Amino acid sequence: MSGIATRLYKGEADLNIVAKRKIWFTVAAVAVLIALASFVVRGFTLGIEFSGGNEFQVPASVGTLQHAEETVEEALASAPNPAGEPLRVASTQQVGGGEGTYLIRTSEMEPEQSEAVKQHLVEAFGIPASEISNSRVSGAWGAQVTERAVLGLLIFIAVVMLYLIVRFEWRMAAAAVSSLLFDLVLTAGVYSLVGFEITPSTIIGFLTILGFALYDVVVVFDKVQENTRGITASSTQTYEEAANLAVNQTLMRSINTGLVALLPVGGLLFIGAGLLGAGTLRDLGLVLFVGMGIAVYSSIFFATPVLTTLKRFEPKYQAHTQRVLARRAAIARGDVAPKAPRSPKQPAPAAEPRDDAELAALAGAAPKVGARPAAKRPSGNRGGRSGSRPRGGKRH
Repeated sequence: MSGIATRLYKGEADLNIVAKRKIWFTVAAVAVLIALASFVVRGFTLGIEFSGGNEFQVPASVGTLQHAEETVEEALASAPNPAGEPLRVASTQQVGGGEGTYLIRTSEMEPEQSEAVKQHLVEAFGIPASEISNSRVSGAWGAQVTERAVLGLLIFIAVVMLYLIVRFEWRMAAAAVSSLLFDLVLTAGVYSLVGFEITPSTIIGFLTILGFALYDVVVVFDKVQENTRGITASSTQTYEEAANLAVNQTLMRSINTGLVALLPVGGLLFIGAGLLGAGTLRDLGLVLFVGMGIAVYSSIFFATPVLTTLKRFEPKYQAHTQRVLARRAAIARGDVAPKAPRSPKQPAPAAEPRDDAELAALAGAAPKVGARPAAKRPSGNRGGRSGSRPRGGKRH
């Protein structure tokens, strides 16, 4: 019994993915609407690099992370606040292995407020002031990073569109870019819903998953182009069926590629960030893990269905589909006999036997290979030879 990978490549599994595109489009539309609603209602949890604020680093020897966070909140509540704006803790995390350091980020404060909070922490933790570092980050730097990231995204999409148009065609380029945008929106939606913090490492991760998603889509589209080359000359298979076969043939490759890519990213996320406490690795690994998982889904269930939908509007493919369906209907009615393909091992049918007289007649009638057609000789003697007499004449 052949394995599932072999069955998928040969098309024997017959997973009708393209024909169920309405289901995949409905799922995609609902997911995008939820993501957009989360953008409006919940927004994003911006890191200190984007929103601006203050950052305090205290040694982990002061106690648990929760205790350190509660102490900072008490210090913020007791700090002078002439502006009346509430001061809050934005995020907390442990950095470094072993005891490490607690990194506590707060809303933006004035220098006097920052010094008052630091003095409160020195008294509450009972440690020297030199062991507590305090820094202020402006949100202008994060805005500049965002602007450059958006510019890089636009350039990337333009280059991808140009490459795919040259390599394939504009419909495949449109389907691939729509799949990339789908990946970005859903990944951003997950960040908004769960409340993951957006940092510069997250922006880098967003741009990184685009390359992986594009690679997976190009692999599928290359097989689609191979299966559909010259398909309008055939009357046995439609464009959608050939594209669905290509998805089946590359399905195991997409899944294997996704698993191989997610394993090191998962190690980066759960080991580097979870066990070693590397906060930067957590921000980068999280967006890669979420984005690559969504990219595998979109390359199978979104990109190719979008392509076949665009192809349905081409007149030649519409006529070809109607011709294939009409032939199948005629076969079902019995008006047309289906062509039975002959196996290469099956011998050719033997010719009917002929009698000896017929074979002799055919042998005499058939000219030899390379022989010139016989010319009609004139009557009379030529070259000492007796001339021919007319047919039916008497001998004198």
